[in-house]
Amino acid sequence: EIEQRGPFPESKMGAHGPFPDLCVFDLDACFWDQEMYTLSRICDSSNVVKGDLNGRGEGVVGVMSGRSKISLHTGSLIALQNHYDKKFDDMKVCFASSADTPLAEQIGRSALKLLEVVPGVTVWDLVVGRDWNGEDINQIGRQPPLSSNKARTHFPILRELTKVPYDRMLFFDDCQWGDHCGMVEASCKEPESGRGPTTVRTPYGLGREEWAEGLRKYAKAIKKEMN
Repeated sequence: EIEQRGPFPESKMGAHGPFPDLCVFDLDACFWDQEMYTLSRICDSSNVVKGDLNGRGEGVVGVMSGRSKISLHTGSLIALQNHYDKKFDDMKVCFASSADTPLAEQIGRSALKLLEVVPGVTVWDLVVGRDWNGEDINQIGRQPPLSSNKARTHFPILRELTKVPYDRMLFFDDCQWGDHCGMVEASCKEPESGRGPTTVRTPYGLGREEWAEGLRKYAKAIKKEMN
């Protein structure tokens, strides 16, 4: 059972939309700075790194897996802090990662349960606890029914679980091990609009500008559709 930690804001803060219904992040080298397949130890609360959470106070900014520290990229923390503040209407967040091994999956989930968005609220608390009422709908790994091809497995499963149309999704991926963005855009399309998720490649990790680019690109696509 997911511990419901907070408090979470009740009111929305102003921002310019429209915003996606679902924002999907790849994990390795996109959402955070490590590749899980290179690590060997599941993270736990006895070995975390505290620091400043983008001016919101001190919290967990890094978690150790052996000698390697896992930290969120700048844009990832900004995105989730804005999401915590409910700046994006009813947008929800989840993860689509083709982590290589079952151990890599476990390390990834353990890091999500420790890294904080604001003091006292972890990524897991926000994404799984608040967005999905404690249900882990994240598609992490490549063991069946998943595969290394997110367009064939991760996204169709997310479409079924969330009921969010593909053309109402925004997807970030580093695309260093294959053009996941291109494959998802090409293969995962809604019949009525003919469009798939809006995608942004983040070969150097999700920075402030890449996050802003994603919001602009999605808003532009929706505006074009409505005209």
